[in-house]
Amino acid sequence: MEPNKTPPEQEEIRRLANAIRGLSMDAVQTAKSGHPGLPLGMADAATVLFSRFLKFDPADPHWPDRDRFVLSGGHGSMLLYSLLYLLGYAGPTLDQIKRFRQVDSPCAGHPEHGHLPGIETTTGPLGQGISNAVGMAVAERLLNARFGDDLVNHKTYVIASDGDLQEGISHEAISLAGHYRLKNLIVLWDDNNISIDGDTRLADSSNVIERFEAAGWKTTLCDGHSAQEVFRALTEAQSSDKPFLIACKTVIGFGFPTRAGTQKAHSDAPGQEEIDGAKKALGLPPAAFALDDGVLDAWRKIGQRNADARAAWTKRADASARKTEFAEAMAGTIPSELGRQLGELKQELAAEKPNAGTRRTSEKVLEVINGVLKTTIGGSADLTPSNNTKTKNITEIRPDDFSGRYIHYGIREHGMAAAMNGMALHGGIIPYGGTFLVFSDYCRPAIRLAAIMGIRVVFVMTHDSIGVGEDGPTHQPVEHVAALRAIPGLQVIRPADAVETVEAWELAINHKGPTLLAFSRQDVPTVRADAGDNRSAKGAYEIAGTDNAAVTLLATGSEVGLAMEARDLLKADGVAARVVSMPCWSLFEQQSEIYREQVLGTGTKVAVEAGVREGWDRYIGPHGRFVGMHGFGASGPYKDVYKHFGLTPHAVADAAKAALKK
Repeated sequence: MEPNKTPPEQEEIRRLANAIRGLSMDAVQTAKSGHPGLPLGMADAATVLFSRFLKFDPADPHWPDRDRFVLSGGHGSMLLYSLLYLLGYAGPTLDQIKRFRQVDSPCAGHPEHGHLPGIETTTGPLGQGISNAVGMAVAERLLNARFGDDLVNHKTYVIASDGDLQEGISHEAISLAGHYRLKNLIVLWDDNNISIDGDTRLADSSNVIERFEAAGWKTTLCDGHSAQEVFRALTEAQSSDKPFLIACKTVIGFGFPTRAGTQKAHSDAPGQEEIDGAKKALGLPPAAFALDDGVLDAWRKIGQRNADARAAWTKRADASARKTEFAEAMAGTIPSELGRQLGELKQELAAEKPNAGTRRTSEKVLEVINGVLKTTIGGSADLTPSNNTKTKNITEIRPDDFSGRYIHYGIREHGMAAAMNGMALHGGIIPYGGTFLVFSDYCRPAIRLAAIMGIRVVFVMTHDSIGVGEDGPTHQPVEHVAALRAIPGLQVIRPADAVETVEAWELAINHKGPTLLAFSRQDVPTVRADAGDNRSAKGAYEIAGTDNAAVTLLATGSEVGLAMEARDLLKADGVAARVVSMPCWSLFEQQSEIYREQVLGTGTKVAVEAGVREGWDRYIGPHGRFVGMHGFGASGPYKDVYKHFGLTPHAVADAAKAALKK
């Protein structure tokens, strides 16, 4: 549907916007908690956007060709909850709004994806929402290139706060969007010059407009409280050939008699006296959560304005020769053919027994995955040759050509991770992107949000241990795997060899939530002899057994091969040992107690991992031993580094014998 080109009446927009203001201030006051400043300040601009430009339909909140709306300043969540209620979405109800920020209400302190229809992403940590939006805009361009305007032709709109644009991740996202000329991305900046500490000039004197223009955006300024000015700016943005920033000059807490324009409007419950004064000034009914006569009907009519456009799209989609292909892409369907081809590859690798870094085997697996799936979109933060994330059967995207399937993110790890979240949220895309495991620290906030939302994103992290070698401790992750395992809902897999690498990718692609794959830089031997069922799917399994084992060696990744050598040394000394590979702890924890006890065994246990000990004690018990890292690494050839820190087969065998003497 084309935007309504008739300029809006200021009085009508203000009447509609005041409904947002009334609901927002009452909800915050009732909760004695929240952020009223943004909803009151941006209500006018949001009303113009939703009533005249945004393409959506509350009757079908998952309409694939809807415009995406991201409230990047998630602290102003009552703006979004008010809009969803007023427009007629299935939720929230007014009763749920009255219980804003309570455990039993979907109206959380910050918008949470999946809690209510119409919430496109979880926002709150500033900078994440605008970065997700860049990913959504990329996804739209990719799918448009694949399926055409009839099925995919929409925009992504963002309301961003001063704080969003101060966060470092915003610089990464903004420059990425400018480079790829994402003309379907429009950001409305709530330019109110206020943060929690006070005037933004206390800490920031940058020229935001010039910054965006330098990054390749088009910009304009407007009075955020003037319906005609906001309409003019949004109209201009529709035909832009670049991403577009609208600086909406607003008053934070618009309408408050004493707090408007101050930091007190940002994040404090205003108090009943302030609310009474605001309602009087705005002409709102004095009762809590009351609306002017007819205003709810007017909003509900706005909610229905795209019904014909959605019906027309549905008709086009039903008539399309690519209807099934499009539906499967949006549903994230994984064809059975992929499982068959991955099984064949696993058989080949088990027979060949390559001695290769798992990052290199990962590239072979991706060659198969990218050949079968058309929805995978790869990338790397300027480490493509090291991450091995680009396969021969896909090409790069360019600013003027989105027919490719590989993104050069530049040295923007955080922006890459957040953009991948946005692509996954948009739908129709299974994103994966690579960097070094040590740089997962740069990505962590976005990885955590992927886990909170439970979205399918694959974080490819190579160079996963002191095996990095000469680059030294700055590039050798020792605490990272343990820290990442601590994130609830994140599937962390560290495969031992080529066979487990195939299984790890199979698990990642079929998993509905996020997966982090930790691959080795250095070569590792193939230690799995069988290539039947996906044994990694149980998280841990016995890879080498023996009768009457006195000791069990537990290991992950490259140290499984090391444990296998230690087992041979122990056998030569008359000590029976078994080896358990533990590629994914979270999957192991999901198995039955009987299975876990069977795998761990009853004897002495020694854990081996080129990382810190954290987490291992749950498996080795109070009398077990740990062979691994107790501090940071060192620079040198990786074999020398392993020897320097006592990560050798002999050290593991000695630890096992010492434990048996206790």
